[in-house]
Amino acid sequence: MNVNIAENDIILTNTADFNLRHIFDCGQCFRFNQIDDNTYEGVAYNRALKISQSGDTVTLYSTPEEDFYNIWYRFFDLDTDYGQIKRRICTDEYMREATDYGRGIRILKQELWETIISFIISASNNIPRIKGIVERLCENFGNKFEYMGKIYYGFPSAQVLARLSLEELSPIRAGFRDKYILDAAKKVSEGTLSLQALDQMPTADAKSTLMSVKGIGEKVANCILLFGMGRCEAFPVDVWIKRIMEHCYFDCEQPKSSIARLADEKFSDLGGYAQQYLFFWARDNHIGI
Repeated sequence: MNVNIAENDIILTNTADFNLRHIFDCGQCFRFNQIDDNTYEGVAYNRALKISQSGDTVTLYSTPEEDFYNIWYRFFDLDTDYGQIKRRICTDEYMREATDYGRGIRILKQELWETIISFIISASNNIPRIKGIVERLCENFGNKFEYMGKIYYGFPSAQVLARLSLEELSPIRAGFRDKYILDAAKKVSEGTLSLQALDQMPTADAKSTLMSVKGIGEKVANCILLFGMGRCEAFPVDVWIKRIMEHCYFDCEQPKSSIARLADEKFSDLGGYAQQYLFFWARDNHIGI
């Protein structure tokens, strides 16, 4: 990959294993939206970004070089060799087909606090509704800023949310999840849950700590580990993944524990990558339904 600066834009050429639809439509991120065939816009780390792709050329518009290297380079996981990852996990025909179909997926390195709240909101929910709740949360309680002539909103801090009542949070229309949002915010704001300490824990301890927060079960905890903490051995098992794994690797219905055990045996420390390829491939093609 080559990095070029043209006026205020960052232009990446010779990119490999990078496709915007694959990255933003595989269920890992809720603040980026497609605005035309080849362009997305969204917010991360209190920065807005408009990004487009033509072949192996990717353009980040109106992006300071400092922001590219300090935020977006890591966000898009540009220092990871996904070709090598795919070679390691392609141990059967299903994985070969899944990795070929979602060949441009990259696991985004997202802000931990935002990931915790976003995946609490994701419980028993669908992606369009999750996006709506997250956006209303930011519009009502996040900081406002301008980028390329448009107004955007950052993700509200734990301290801001911890001061709210359930009634004050009601405009985001989160339903039963509102009390979980406030519980997590209060724990982080008061220091009961230290994000810094959490990020330094071994994966098993971090998972156990996350599951002590109301509204965080095993699947949500694994999503937070994978997308907010870079623990790529985490393999979230939701209804989709359960059906996909049963379709590909079992001849009958299985408990989630058996699914998780097989994933650990097959994919080991790369389980999170395998999960994303399988999810994107199967959801798009209605496999296992």
